[in-house]
Amino acid sequence: MGYRELLGRPGIRPWLLVTLAAKLPVAMAPLALVFLVRETSGGYTLGAVLGGAYVVGEVVGAPLLGARLHGARLRRELSLGLLGGAGAFAGLAFCHSAPPALAVVLAFLAGAAPSAHAGGLRALLVAAVPEHGVARALSVETTLSQAIWAVAPAAVAFLALGAAPGAPLGLAACCAALAAAGVRMLPAADTDGEQAGRGAAEPPSRGRALAAGWPVYLTSAAAMALLATAELVLPALLESRGLPVSWSGPLLTVFSVASVVGGLLYGARRWPGGPRAQSLVLLVAMAAFVALIAVLPGLVGIAVGLVLAGAFKSGVMVTRNLSLRERVPAGMLAAGYSLMYAVQGVGYSLTASLTAVILANAEPGTAVLCGAALTLLLTLVSASAEYRSHGAQLEAPTDRL
Repeated sequence: MGYRELLGRPGIRPWLLVTLAAKLPVAMAPLALVFLVRETSGGYTLGAVLGGAYVVGEVVGAPLLGARLHGARLRRELSLGLLGGAGAFAGLAFCHSAPPALAVVLAFLAGAAPSAHAGGLRALLVAAVPEHGVARALSVETTLSQAIWAVAPAAVAFLALGAAPGAPLGLAACCAALAAAGVRMLPAADTDGEQAGRGAAEPPSRGRALAAGWPVYLTSAAAMALLATAELVLPALLESRGLPVSWSGPLLTVFSVASVVGGLLYGARRWPGGPRAQSLVLLVAMAAFVALIAVLPGLVGIAVGLVLAGAFKSGVMVTRNLSLRERVPAGMLAAGYSLMYAVQGVGYSLTASLTAVILANAEPGTAVLCGAALTLLLTLVSASAEYRSHGAQLEAPTDRL
């Protein structure tokens, strides 16, 4: 299935529009919260607190609300969550001078209410395409996500500085409301039919089925640890080498653009090995290239490392989604994807804290290498679990004789 055939399938183009409207508020929110309060008495400190409350809301809400996304109620629950997010974003847009406690609560709700949208929309996409088109469909989703994250910071800065501090959050509220309406018009997900098509046996208990994906969740945490390292250490790394810190924005944009290109290339053809093996190989390669920015000299060296790492980033994202699909029953995919989304937030937050400690006691290059080493360690643990699981599957028929 080529990209043209995929985009021509019923429901795919509306899904792209709904996903764009749902993801844009998420990409805008952290920076938008900083711009909202930077000129108040709380300043950037309050902005950081609001950003933290938003991320905590995502981490808490994704697994709890994701567990409700199954069967006929999936679209309804998605729509309600997005509406809740729209209300919270709207409240934030108009509470520029409200008490900080209220802003923190609204930021938490803005993160929590729509937090299951990523898992739910991905489950709808997977159910809407035939088996042979799933990898390419997930590549399109990843490419769209990277494009949104590439343009969101510029959109936030333009609206906040050119219109009003709350304008980005007002746009986020409108987008979330449009996505809530659009979700109800998307085709329903026939997860039962997909489960039968995959030849699955009677599914295990819900908790046990979701827990079976823990090696994939671990690689997701590893990938986000690497992303946090690249994003958060970059300004300090530039400054330590006597380079303008202002280059961090363009470099991260190049990183995102390389990821967009990498996602399209990954989905354009079949690659050797299964998704699990590909995910581990791609993650190791991405870690190696991120580590290069701590070693290669000058601005060009940093740019080369980020471009190469970005080219592998989308492949990591697609393959871990495919890997989770192999481990979790189709009827629980939305919950599995939502749980993975929460783990990503935890991985990013913990790495951010670890990075802050390392930067206070060592050079930025050391922080980059530590982040890459952490990623490789988590990847090794995940690979070991995959190997044991594969061995158990091979021995299972012999045990039953």
